[in-house]
Amino acid sequence: MDPPIRLLLVEDNEGFRDALRLLLELRSDVEVVAVVGNGEEAVPACLLHRPDVVLMDYRLPGLDGVQATAAVREARPQIAVICLTAEVSAREEAALLAAGAVACVRKDGDLAGLIGAVHGAAGRLVAAD
Repeated sequence: MDPPIRLLLVEDNEGFRDALRLLLELRSDVEVVAVVGNGEEAVPACLLHRPDVVLMDYRLPGLDGVQATAAVREARPQIAVICLTAEVSAREEAALLAAGAVACVRKDGDLAGLIGAVHGAAGRLVAAD
């Protein structure tokens, strides 16, 4: 059995962040190694906690999701970044992908889709529960 996927969650909405963290921590295939509330904290958290995947909110205070994604990819190119957003235009999604995100996932999507994206970003198949 593979070790859990190490995940960093970057999300400024405290209620959504706490709920998502709780759901992810119930899974044996994902280990939430850190949670931060803004883009400026993303790179230091990646350097300290060495996640496999970052779930990056698009709309963040300070550094937005595009800027924070580019900074993470520059600091730790082996880390996969998935954008997590309530809504994103085609232009915004293109900017995220150009910054190095491997996927964009909607916040109102189902947990199975999010987990599938995390597994895909980590280069793994989704384990059956």
